[in-house]
Amino acid sequence: MKIDAKYSQLLFAFLMSLLMACVISGILTAIHSGLNALFFGKWLRAFSVTWPIAFPSILLLAPPVQKLVKKLTA
Repeated sequence: MKIDAKYSQLLFAFLMSLLMACVISGILTAIHSGLNALFFGKWLRAFSVTWPIAFPSILLLAPPVQKLVKKLTA
């Protein structure tokens, strides 16, 4: 099953925010709490807070960043 190309920007924002929130919340949880028996629960809580912020942030920030990149590149 393929998703219609008209949803490509939304799909990009969804996947990018999901992966970035996962990686960043995991790293910061490990730094602040360590890799122990409580890590997964703490990471999941941190991820559940960060991903809803990351998704709309990418939706809002991606278009102006793309325009800036076009201006800065040949």
